[in-house]
Amino acid sequence: MTGKERIPSRTTKGTTPIPVRLSALNEDQYFGVLATNDKGQPYTSLVSFAITPDLKTIIIATPQDTQKFKNIISTGKVAILIDSRTGARKNLMTIEAITVIGRARHVPKGKRRDSLAAIFLEKHPDLEEFVQSDNTALIAVKATRCIHVGRFQTISVWNLQ
Repeated sequence: MTGKERIPSRTTKGTTPIPVRLSALNEDQYFGVLATNDKGQPYTSLVSFAITPDLKTIIIATPQDTQKFKNIISTGKVAILIDSRTGARKNLMTIEAITVIGRARHVPKGKRRDSLAAIFLEKHPDLEEFVQSDNTALIAVKATRCIHVGRFQTISVWNLQ
């Protein structure tokens, strides 16, 4: 071979410290892909996100008149994909992704919303006007399971329940 690692054709069990990698991706990445259920059909949306310091809650903001908000309210079941693929096409073995599976809840106005909004806005200060709008819902996704894929097909799992 010419210095490139061979791409594996089978999955292997990993031992990646998922909390460490999730924290690193939270620092380096600003967007994730939210998957919701739209009457039995998968529905995905690009979202800005932030993660609480305990790594157990993903925070997103969305207008209340969107399909993703309707889907969240309908079932609460979501998954969020956070990955490092930006510009990494030249070496697939360095890309990593974490799928966070959990329950999403609309956070009503109050102390908890203010606290979560502060975490979100620390990462996304340019979205303050959007987050403070009466039409914007702040969503807290309580993680129940995180699945890390690295080195193309090495899979590690972190169960939070």
